[in-house]
Amino acid sequence: MAAIDESGASGESEKGFDERDASECHDEDFERQATQRIRKGRGSVSNTASRYLPTRSVAVDDGWENNWYLGDEPDPVRTRFYPDRTKHLITRNKSPDIPFAHSINAFKGCEHGCIYCFARPTHAFLDLSPGLDFETRLFFKTDVRAHLHKELARKGYRCSTLAMGTNTDPYQPLEKRKRVTREVLETLLPLRHPISIVTKSALILRDLDLLEEFARQQLVSVHVSVTTLDNALKTKLEPRTAAPAARLRTIEALNAAGVPTGAMLAPIIPFINDNELEDMASACADAGARALGYILLRLPLEVSPLFQEWLQAHYPLKAERVMAAVRSTRGGRDYKSGWHKRMVGEGEIADLLRKRFHAAVRRVGLEGADMPELRTDLFVSPQELDKAQMELF
Repeated sequence: MAAIDESGASGESEKGFDERDASECHDEDFERQATQRIRKGRGSVSNTASRYLPTRSVAVDDGWENNWYLGDEPDPVRTRFYPDRTKHLITRNKSPDIPFAHSINAFKGCEHGCIYCFARPTHAFLDLSPGLDFETRLFFKTDVRAHLHKELARKGYRCSTLAMGTNTDPYQPLEKRKRVTREVLETLLPLRHPISIVTKSALILRDLDLLEEFARQQLVSVHVSVTTLDNALKTKLEPRTAAPAARLRTIEALNAAGVPTGAMLAPIIPFINDNELEDMASACADAGARALGYILLRLPLEVSPLFQEWLQAHYPLKAERVMAAVRSTRGGRDYKSGWHKRMVGEGEIADLLRKRFHAAVRRVGLEGADMPELRTDLFVSPQELDKAQMELF
């Protein structure tokens, strides 16, 4: 398969998929498959085709192969990697409820396999499935240094924090091999450009040498995403992510090294992990998190049917109860994308979760705590850096 061209399928502004109601995707092509097959190490149960393809196929078990109903596991799906023909590395965001204007997504797709990931629908722009394809057919950005220098040198560029991890995780397993995120950091550090990172991977500690220098100049902040303290639930919900204990150790190690690090309790899912909200807040605070945040489960477009398949496969007895609670926080729908409401929802359950979160934050002594503001006044453009380097000769 040839590399796929940059399509502008950004997860930050989410225009093109997040502003539509998820119920629009509930046609016959998105119905749950009758044969729900749990694959070890994968989050999605199915691999429904892109909504943009004119024809689609649905897998049906005919009884001739893979006696999975007698206990055989489905065939494993191999992860494949492709270079992305990157045209633009920096994505611009205009969403009024997101605290950054620019971001970088090192990868398209994510091997972590989090079933709830709101970025899954972006794979449809590549004519691939938001299901298993999103977890197994991954694209990595190319010519990172050249693109960054070109885009940061543009006339009129105004320095603001570049966010990473807002769409797919910059430290997913592919980063260990391709080192795209590492190259972004190595390029930005001499330019003294601020950056913020969200991750659920302990791999970020590999780059502690760079992050410490960013921190010394007040140019970096990190949020570690914590979804559960239960490793068994983690394995079902986000199969290829770091264990909960490893994430807490990561928070501790980053803060010990002087890298300001907070925790994001996300997503909170009614009747799945909301019972852990207070314990997660306490554990993150004990690990040294400087600030806490939370996000309610979001189910835009294909994420809703994929999540419902996952519920039927792992928690069939309470699947209806979970979805009823989710819909109660979204005005009776699977999802509503209104600004300033999509992250926290509305209604009695959403209000209760918000009150519980704020009470938990008060108990752990982090009420009013926030991450330090990053500096933008130190930024040196690539032209200025080149000029300064030439003057050394």
